[in-house]
Amino acid sequence: MGALMLQGTGSDVGKSVLVAGLCRALTNRGLSVRPFKPQNMSNNAAVTVDGGEIGRAQALQALACRVAPHSDMNPVLLKPQADRTSQLIVHGRVRGTLGAANFREARGPLLAEVLESYARLRAACDLVIVEGAGSPAEINLRRGDIANMGFARAANVPVLLVGDIDRGGVIASIVGTKAVIDPGDAAMIRGFLINKFRGDPALFDDGYREIERRSGWRGFGVVPWIDAVKYLPSEDAVVLDRRAAAPDGAMIVACPILPRIANFDDLDPLKLEPGVRLVMVPPGQPIPAEAALIVLPGSKATRADLAALRAEGWDVDISAHVRRGGHVLGLCGGYQMLGRRIADAEGIEGAPGCADGLGLLDVETRLAPTKTLRAVTGSALGAPITGYEIHMGETTGAGTARAFAAIAGQPEGAISADGRVMGSYVHGLLASADLRRALLTRLGAVGGGQDHDAAVDSALDAVAAELERHVAIDELIAIARQESGSGLRGERA
Repeated sequence: MGALMLQGTGSDVGKSVLVAGLCRALTNRGLSVRPFKPQNMSNNAAVTVDGGEIGRAQALQALACRVAPHSDMNPVLLKPQADRTSQLIVHGRVRGTLGAANFREARGPLLAEVLESYARLRAACDLVIVEGAGSPAEINLRRGDIANMGFARAANVPVLLVGDIDRGGVIASIVGTKAVIDPGDAAMIRGFLINKFRGDPALFDDGYREIERRSGWRGFGVVPWIDAVKYLPSEDAVVLDRRAAAPDGAMIVACPILPRIANFDDLDPLKLEPGVRLVMVPPGQPIPAEAALIVLPGSKATRADLAALRAEGWDVDISAHVRRGGHVLGLCGGYQMLGRRIADAEGIEGAPGCADGLGLLDVETRLAPTKTLRAVTGSALGAPITGYEIHMGETTGAGTARAFAAIAGQPEGAISADGRVMGSYVHGLLASADLRRALLTRLGAVGGGQDHDAAVDSALDAVAAELERHVAIDELIAIARQESGSGLRGERA
């Protein structure tokens, strides 16, 4: 048994995808593998088999291992919300909120619980592949760290440092990491990977050797730009405004990028539809008037995001869209926004109060401290669906008499009297090819061809195959087994 941790020279260098790819490559070799991320910060979450929630990236990595996601795979999850606070999830359950002022002091004591989850995973498999967060070079965050070197040293897990050559400066980012981190932290790093290389890797040979010379770490490979990654769900909202769109002339589905957007991978299956152009609308731009469908996505802070939507003028765009005969689909927080009112008497999302909704559905939402977390199956628009619910609040009203879906025989969501405005708490429902076909048929288009789950699984195999070709995986396995074999050191971060 053993473990290996991937840390990055910065955020969005591809750690999540590389961990997923390694998990699938090792699983395809017949090993029992589990993913692990000590601490994550993301509003994209998934429901686990034990009834908790973890980051979507860890759910994808569990899929790469061909196992069900479990709360031990991401024991600490921070979900940013309004007013510089984050909801704290520990072992899959809400434990309160953390503010920017007390975050550093609060996280240190969580290390013991992180190590408990890690120990359970490690005892259950051959290898644990661990993902760090951000970068160990952020030395201002080192005290109390449980996400990078604080965990690696406490659990005695060797580290592989990942640099992103596509963004430039990869030599300086890796060598600079060695220069600024503590020598004890540097000793945990066994080598580096270069990620997202475009072109002939031989052109980087001199740079590769220079990194080895200056850092003292050895390189374990140069990973090329992998086109199949576009079929994998992304966890970070930073990628939203650079998602590729379908050719001009396709039917436009528009989604505004809200400040606290959550579970935006709900829209990923639309990328499989050749006749659909998914437009993620950034702040400062209007929602395209030619859109056939506007999707209001999930939100970690519904009232705050609703205020932001109005500040952008998107409420005016949506009203005009509906008057022209357009369709609207609200998912989770987006569903709540479509109603007449959102009441937050207990201050779940900030100061207690109420907010007027967009009034497009005859429903009202009352936020409550109890979080609904469940996997669901059922039907919607006459098509079978599977997905999950993850929300705080209950939506009621006359509009629910026209349900969007049936879950376990019970009505769920709402549809307007004219059938053009729809809302649901179910995440992941667009993964159903039949549901996409039914929805696009309402819009006068043809869709629902490719199976989304199969596309994701095939993409994981494609990433794994590229890593087998370009990474010294046998040597990484040896490092994981030999150097993490002494178990937990138990030292504090």
